[in-house]
Amino acid sequence: MSVEVLDGATIVNFVEDEEAFSGSIRDRFDNLDADHDGLLSYSEMLKELQTLRVFETHYGIDVKMDPDELSRIYDSLFVQFDHDSNGAVDLEEFKAETKQMMLAMATGLGFLPVQMVLEEDSFLKKAVERESTKLAA
Repeated sequence: MSVEVLDGATIVNFVEDEEAFSGSIRDRFDNLDADHDGLLSYSEMLKELQTLRVFETHYGIDVKMDPDELSRIYDSLFVQFDHDSNGAVDLEEFKAETKQMMLAMATGLGFLPVQMVLEEDSFLKKAVERESTKLAA
């Protein structure tokens, strides 16, 4: 993990960079697709859903959620990714929903810079790295 400064524009610019965004999506999808069938099952997708940290916090401390409630949240998120309701998420569904989520996050952040703790392999970290590379060039 690292502390990074970003704003909504950092995320929007990353999502709009088709090459960078699509490459990151493809890498993450391939990493999650354990059986290499080109589809993400619920169990394969669960690892990614758990990184979204859909936890309630109390003064910055995670509150332990009821396991049944957490399971319902993950089920609902999976359904959101599974656009055609076939019980699996293909690459295009994964890309489209990830894009939607990232753009919603960008809108929520706005254009004032904020500090965030980011996981090393997260899409947000990749967005910050892309922006840093562009600024250095």
